[in-house]
Amino acid sequence: METQDASAEFLIKFWPWLEANRQRLIISGVAAVAILFIWYFIATQREQRAVAAGQAFALAQINLPQNPSAQQVADTYLKIATDYAGTLTAERAQLQAASVLFSAGRYDDALAQFQKLPANNSDSLLVPAAHLGAGASLEAAGKLDAAVTEYRAVVSGYPNAAETLPAKFALGRVLEAQGKLADAASYFQEVAHSQLGGSLAQEAAQHAAQIQAKLAAIKPVAKP
Repeated sequence: METQDASAEFLIKFWPWLEANRQRLIISGVAAVAILFIWYFIATQREQRAVAAGQAFALAQINLPQNPSAQQVADTYLKIATDYAGTLTAERAQLQAASVLFSAGRYDDALAQFQKLPANNSDSLLVPAAHLGAGASLEAAGKLDAAVTEYRAVVSGYPNAAETLPAKFALGRVLEAQGKLADAASYFQEVAHSQLGGSLAQEAAQHAAQIQAKLAAIKPVAKP
């Protein structure tokens, strides 16, 4: 009985407020429905666009002409990157184009494509791969200081990324080439001690051992 009285009292107090604010509540309700509809429309369009991008990527790989030039292949992927900008497939296509140019020895062109992804999509999951590719392009072009910067961007900015170990290995290789043996050995040892390193860890261990031997050979002998 008390519960019913309390409910009745609540309705008596609430009803005048409801009547006074009926128009506002109706407008708010309509606005909420409209926002929900817009969100659903955008989400659906985004999903459809992602599917279309994936289909375009697959068809591009199937329909490449016989013996295409590196530029033809790169242009095919870059078109997908442009047509479906904002999708993960477009980012993959961007990196694929860069990789094709790199394999063709066009390191400056590859670098330009690798660097576009971090510049335009800094939150992308593929940014570490783009930095790694940029570093490889710079290293291949003999621009070792700039390559170190790109590799370190992976190591320091994305420590848990799959590209981190290859970046550390590359740092060891470049720093060794620059004569910075102690720093190179440190990176090689990090890779060698990684449980996820596999064959790369084994190769890193060999490099680290060779550098340690060099360092021991050049270490000044202490006078008695």
